[in-house]
Amino acid sequence: MINLREHYPKGSLPREDLKTWHFMLGLAVLGLLGLRLLARLHGTAPATRPPLPVWQARLAAAVQGLLYLWLLAMPLLGWLLLSASGKPIPFFGFEWPALVAADKGLAEQVEEVHETLGTVGYFLIAAHSLAALVHHFITRDNTLRRMLPGA
Repeated sequence: MINLREHYPKGSLPREDLKTWHFMLGLAVLGLLGLRLLARLHGTAPATRPPLPVWQARLAAAVQGLLYLWLLAMPLLGWLLLSASGKPIPFFGFEWPALVAADKGLAEQVEEVHETLGTVGYFLIAAHSLAALVHHFITRDNTLRRMLPGA
């Protein structure tokens, strides 16, 4: 979504709106991740039928762990980036506190990490989605179906 800002001139209302929505939705992910982790800790997932080979189960756990880390790191880095840039941190009519004082050098470093991890995230999400489709259409196990509500 944030890449769409390049289609609008700097300072234009659509560009600023895209940036604001990017910030707010990113921070919303942080809250939703907390809810997801609570649900994961207090719930049980249906078993995969037939059971996965050990290497696939380990790979799936590793990718899931990386996705959770990514979902935590990206909003925190975005929040840190806005803070270090000296910009307000908007959240649906509220403003979150800055994590650090304005520091241009830190902001540039955090921005580079945030952008790089954003690209890495595209590959993680693609790998996760592709694996789910392979399990559904090729392996024909219940991996994808068990993710659906009511499974």
